[in-house]
Amino acid sequence: MQGKEAIIKHIDQNLADLVIKNGKILTMDAARPLVEELAVRGDTIIAVGNDGEVEPYISSDSIVIDLEGQLAVPGLIEGHGHYMSLGESLMGLNLRPARSWEQIVNIVAGAVETATPGDWIVGRGWHQDKWDDLPSPIIDGFPVHHRLSEYSPNNPVILIHASGHGVLVNALALEQSAIYPNTPNPAGGEIIRDSHGNPTGMLRETAQDAAREALAVNLSKRPIDVIDSERRQQVKLAAEEAIANGITSFHDMGETFQTIDFYRMMADEGNLPLRLYVCVQEPSEVMQDKLADYRMVGYGNNYLTVRAIGEKVLDGALGVHGGWLLEPYDDMPESSGFNVVPLADLRRSAELAIQHDYQMAIQGIGDRATRELLDIYEKNFRRSPAKKDPRWRIEHCQVIHPDDLIRYSKLNVIASIRGVFATSDGPWVVKRLGEKRARQRGYLYRTLMESGITVINGTDPPVEDINPIDNFYRSITREMENGELFFPEQRLTRRQALETYTVNNAFAAFEENIKGSLTPGKLADITVFSRDIMTIPEKDILNTQIAYTIIGGEIKYQGS
Repeated sequence: MQGKEAIIKHIDQNLADLVIKNGKILTMDAARPLVEELAVRGDTIIAVGNDGEVEPYISSDSIVIDLEGQLAVPGLIEGHGHYMSLGESLMGLNLRPARSWEQIVNIVAGAVETATPGDWIVGRGWHQDKWDDLPSPIIDGFPVHHRLSEYSPNNPVILIHASGHGVLVNALALEQSAIYPNTPNPAGGEIIRDSHGNPTGMLRETAQDAAREALAVNLSKRPIDVIDSERRQQVKLAAEEAIANGITSFHDMGETFQTIDFYRMMADEGNLPLRLYVCVQEPSEVMQDKLADYRMVGYGNNYLTVRAIGEKVLDGALGVHGGWLLEPYDDMPESSGFNVVPLADLRRSAELAIQHDYQMAIQGIGDRATRELLDIYEKNFRRSPAKKDPRWRIEHCQVIHPDDLIRYSKLNVIASIRGVFATSDGPWVVKRLGEKRARQRGYLYRTLMESGITVINGTDPPVEDINPIDNFYRSITREMENGELFFPEQRLTRRQALETYTVNNAFAAFEENIKGSLTPGKLADITVFSRDIMTIPEKDILNTQIAYTIIGGEIKYQGS
C-alpha cells in the first residue's frame, strides 16, 4: 500500500500541463518506439504510454490535445540553414517563383515604383537553370544587367542567386561597389565580363562581397532603433516560417560575433522564439581571441547554443560552377570551381576548434573540397587523440569521390545533406558533371547511410523553402519537378529520412540527451503531422500539413 501511495503522490506532484493522446506517437526511442499518449510538465516530457497510462497525470488544469489518429514525432530540427538570412529574405523580393529573366526584371520594375531614389532594392531566389527560356545576350550562362539598369537607374539593385553563391547587380550597384572594367578578380571569385571586358553585373563567389559590403554600408547609416527593429523583425519572421513548418530547432550555419551578441540579448529577454544551434563564421584571426568567451551550451533555457565553427564555405555552388571539383566541369571544361575561404584560414580554424572544444561544420560541395576537408580533419584528429567524439561535419556533401567515402566512416565525420537538393539540382547536375561522374559521386545519400555514417538533413533556407514535408518526400523518392527520378538507387527509406530530421540532427548538435526522441526527461519539442507520412502512399505525403508545433510544452502553431 505504501508503494502505491508513493506512486500516487509522485504523480500528483507531476501533474501534466499538456497531454497529447489518441494518436500515433513515433518516439524514435528504442525503449518504447510507438505509443498513443504523452504527458508534459513545464518544458519536459514526464510520461509516455498506451491504454490510459498517462490518464493519472491529467488534471482539470491540463491542456489535452486529442490527436484523432494523427502522427506525432520528435520536434523536427532544421539541420542546416541561415536564420537571419531567412528572415531577411522574407522582407525582400522573392524571386524563387520566377521562370524567366523577364519576370525578374518586371518584379524589380514594380519595386522601383515605390522605392525612394538611392535605396537599395534586394531580391533573392533566382536560378537560371530553372527558367523556361534564357534571355539574350547571355554570358557564361547568366544574363547581363542592361535591362535591369534601364528600369532602375536611381536605385542600386542586388539580386542574390538561390544558392547564395553569386549576385546579379545593376550599373548603379556596380558603381557603388567600385567594380569597374579594370577591377581584378578577387581570390576565390570572378567578375563575369563581356567580350569588351565590361562587368555584366554577375558576381560569382567572393566577387559578390564588394556588392554585399556596399549594401551593408548603406543599411548601417540608418538610425540605431530602425536597425534594431529590423533585426528583431528578421528573427520573428524566420521563427514564424520555421514553426509553421513544424521546425522546433534550427542549426544556424554561420553568424558573426555581433549577431551572436544580438541572439544572446534576445535570449536574456526571453524573446528567442526558436531553439538555435549557432556556428561562428568569422576569419580565424578574429576568432582566436574570442571563441572562448562565446561558447554557450543550453543558454537561455536551452534556446541558444554556440559551439561550432561554420559554415566558412570552402568552395562554391555547383549551380554557378563554383563547387571545387577534382576534375573540370563537363559544361565548362576551363573550370574546376573555386576554393572560396583559403585553406590556410580553415587549417587555423580547425586548430582553434580543437583548442576551444568547438565543432567544425564546413561546406564541402565538390569532391576536391570534401577531400581537402577530410585531410584537415584527419590531421587535427591525429594531433589531438585525447579529443574524443568531436563530431565534425561536412556540409552539403553533393559530390564525393568513392575513395573518400570510407574516410567519413573512419573519422566519424557527419555528412550534412539537403535531400531536396538532389531533386532541385537534378535537372542540370548531369550537364555539370557528366552522367558517369554524377551517378558515381553525386548526392550519395543512401550510400552514406548504409556506410554507417551519421547523416543529417535540412533545406538550407532561404536557399530552399524550409519545408520538411517536401524535403522528406524528395529524400525518399528522388522525384524531380518534371516527375523523373534522379538516381533513385540513392533514395532513403522513410525511417532513415525521419532519423535525419530528429535523432541524427540532435546528435550532430551534441543534444541527443535533451532532443531527438520523445523520451521522459527530454524537452517537450513535438511536431504533429495531419497524416501518417510513414505509411500513406508516397504521393499523399505532399498533401500532408503541420497540425501542431510544440516547443518546450507550449503550442507554438496549430494548423487549420
